[in-house]
Amino acid sequence: MNDEATAAAGKREALPRLTAAEWVLLLVLAALGFTHNLDYMIMMPLMPYFQHEMDISERQFGLLVASYAFSAGVSGLLAALFIDRFDRKRALLWLYFGFMVGTLLCAVAPGHVSLLLARTVAGAFGGVVSAVVLAIIGDVFSDRRRGRAMGVVMTAFSLALIVGLPIGLTLADNYGWRTAFGALAGVSGVVLVMAWCVLPPLRGHLARGPSSASNLWAALSHPLHVRAYVLMIALVFSTLMIVPYLADYLVKNVGRPKTELRWIYLCGGLSTLLALPLVGRIADRLPKLMVFRTLAILAIIPALIVTHLPPVALLVTILVSSSFMVLTAGRMVPGMAMLTACALPRYRGSFMTINSSVQQVAAGLAAIAGGLILGDTKASEALTRFDLVGYLASGAMVVSVILAGRLRPAGAEALQAVDSVTGAAPTQGVEEAIHPSPETFLDMPAAAEANSAL
Repeated sequence: MNDEATAAAGKREALPRLTAAEWVLLLVLAALGFTHNLDYMIMMPLMPYFQHEMDISERQFGLLVASYAFSAGVSGLLAALFIDRFDRKRALLWLYFGFMVGTLLCAVAPGHVSLLLARTVAGAFGGVVSAVVLAIIGDVFSDRRRGRAMGVVMTAFSLALIVGLPIGLTLADNYGWRTAFGALAGVSGVVLVMAWCVLPPLRGHLARGPSSASNLWAALSHPLHVRAYVLMIALVFSTLMIVPYLADYLVKNVGRPKTELRWIYLCGGLSTLLALPLVGRIADRLPKLMVFRTLAILAIIPALIVTHLPPVALLVTILVSSSFMVLTAGRMVPGMAMLTACALPRYRGSFMTINSSVQQVAAGLAAIAGGLILGDTKASEALTRFDLVGYLASGAMVVSVILAGRLRPAGAEALQAVDSVTGAAPTQGVEEAIHPSPETFLDMPAAAEANSAL
């Protein structure tokens, strides 16, 4: 990969610093990612609470997780038809508002069916929010700095584990699980106001022309993109066959009480918070493929251990689960940077939306597959066949290592696509044509205003 060779050759060069405006942008995107990630992740450790109150099985819980994911996948494909027609800020705010409403509906859901519907609403908007966030990163940051930017935004995952899950579980212990969703909806309202006040207009992509059904098909079927979608499926299956049922396994099989779950997720989040920015800097200095493969192979070890874990002390449980969280989250930093580089710039918004849809549908299928393998057990019974889930997830990790080597950056083909739309001079450098400066994306001329009104 040409970009990989460039990164390796220049690894001793000082990386350009992020500007104050870029830091503000990344922090707001991280806040959006924090609430979105927490809304999805809070379901996992709440499984014992749902089983106690609603008497649901592992398969029914798998459907709760899958309803969010499938809804996000379908809405993402529909949004790909028009997402590149609008100012990124405007699209992000409206989608995030819908996500906030869906989360509030979860807080007032009286039973399993109503909660299933509420999760469907939250997923319909939340899945597209994450795609728009990734599209903004792809628009604003060049490949040399995208790993660092992705690492900053992905710390939202760590903060959700460190701050969000312990607080949510504390609220669930003392006031019931509905309070956790109500508090999250309130925080989302604050983040929405902050994003409206702080985010600048983001219209640079409008110069490439609006999306259409033909653009959607092009973004969906291009060989560069198809390879990225298949890799995303492998990444999701390698993690989300395990994660939805991990808390229940730790309670029922390992023997940890529900009140200790908050400390397990707190320590895992602290570990990933420290690790992800470091992984981002390493991925910018070394070949991203090498960094990804190293972390993906190492992740197999804690994945197998955590799915075979016998009754052990809390400290051992924390060490194993934290290693699993750090390595599976860490590989996503170079992985997402590589996936973003595969997108043709003209279709980046549609590509990231489709990629998010693929990710969400794969997450739903992984959750259902895990539930089917485990079977149905009563609230007081230990989980069975979780070791088989671990073997299958580890196999998906091996597949992802192989598939990552088949990715190719858009490169000169992307330059040609930009030139044909923007009229850029053929002699213009690939990096400048594909990744204009942040000021270009934050301050477009009035001509782009007409496109944003479509």
